[in-house]
Amino acid sequence: MRLPSPFSMSRSRGDSRTGGPRVEALAYFLRRETTGGQLLLAATAVALLWANLAPRHYQRLWGTELGLGPDWLHLHLNLSAWVSDGLLAIFFFIAGMEVKRELTVGELAGWRAAALPMFAAAGGMLTPALIALAVSGGRAAEGGAWAIPVATDIAFALGVLALVGSGLPSGVRVLLLSLAVVDDLGAIALIAALFTQNLNLLWLAAALILCGGYLLAQRRRVTSAWLMIPLVVAVWICVHASGVHATVAGILLGLLTPVTPVGGEPECAATRLERRLHPVSAGIIVPLFAIAAAGIPLGAITETVGDPVAQGVFVGLLAGKAIGIFGGAWLAVRFRLGALPPGVGWADVFPVAVLGGIGYTVSLLVARLASDDPSAAERAATAVLAASLVASLLAVLLLKLRSRVHRSPHDRSENDREPVTS
Repeated sequence: MRLPSPFSMSRSRGDSRTGGPRVEALAYFLRRETTGGQLLLAATAVALLWANLAPRHYQRLWGTELGLGPDWLHLHLNLSAWVSDGLLAIFFFIAGMEVKRELTVGELAGWRAAALPMFAAAGGMLTPALIALAVSGGRAAEGGAWAIPVATDIAFALGVLALVGSGLPSGVRVLLLSLAVVDDLGAIALIAALFTQNLNLLWLAAALILCGGYLLAQRRRVTSAWLMIPLVVAVWICVHASGVHATVAGILLGLLTPVTPVGGEPECAATRLERRLHPVSAGIIVPLFAIAAAGIPLGAITETVGDPVAQGVFVGLLAGKAIGIFGGAWLAVRFRLGALPPGVGWADVFPVAVLGGIGYTVSLLVARLASDDPSAAERAATAVLAASLVASLLAVLLLKLRSRVHRSPHDRSENDREPVTS
């Protein structure tokens, strides 16, 4: 998921409305691109240590039932589900706003601008799924496990790029961000399509009516938390009760949030909400989900090696993403549907494709949804973590090499340039 645009941090750090310089400094830190990756690494380490040093306590805590309201609301969930279905909806809400911004006023505005990342993302979703099915001998078709390697964790990927890719052209970051926007939208569509059970049309209709109320409130610049918070919670409850995965509520509301100022307001609703919610998402929600989802016993590692589905997930993420993203971008340029960003050569595109193999937040979520067997979900999650680790290390090596080339006096060779333009 893309981080907030620079103009979303327009307030000074000392603005009293945000709680003073210390609070604003913390919020600024949580918006930095490297922070998301650092916090995910720390949360993963905590989860692995906790699950192996105190496994009973780990399972007991995250399996604790927390039921709210009457049974007909379907809100009797365990703590782990409240995190993955409830809190993670905020993560997808921010993703929805970023998708809308890019499609309307950002890098993806217009077909020609969107062609390259759309083809790259499509290849980066289709190829891993096919490889997962092939490597697993078709077993990944059960429960929709083939969708596990389809998603990219953009926060982690951006963190790696920011750490070691400072010498690369800015177009590399633009390509990664644009690619991630399409990837986010595709992953959400798959979750909605594959993991909708016993669809209840009445609840779904209620959710859509409430979404209409949210859109109307946004257009009339209603900002009262006393109205908006109950409204969005009601949308989430209705989507959850309808059988559609509850995180879809987040993406729906994000797509309905204005990304341009309405009625002469100084900044749009999306900018205000991103500034307030992104630190919460990056600093609390996503790390908390990682702790709940990445607690894998060490014994699962040996079992993963011989599991065909886990093998398909691993190869799909590591090889499928690299091949699919690079191949999709090449096809877009080959057929003159799009062009590489200025100053970016094919040797710069490949590290971006490798970064796509970092599947974390959404991949772990799909791994949990794709199987009712906890041990099978653990093996799939282990494959996701292993592939993400290897992809990160390979990307770091490739990005460092490319950064050195771009810093050298001779820069890129003619063979590294792409003469085809759109």
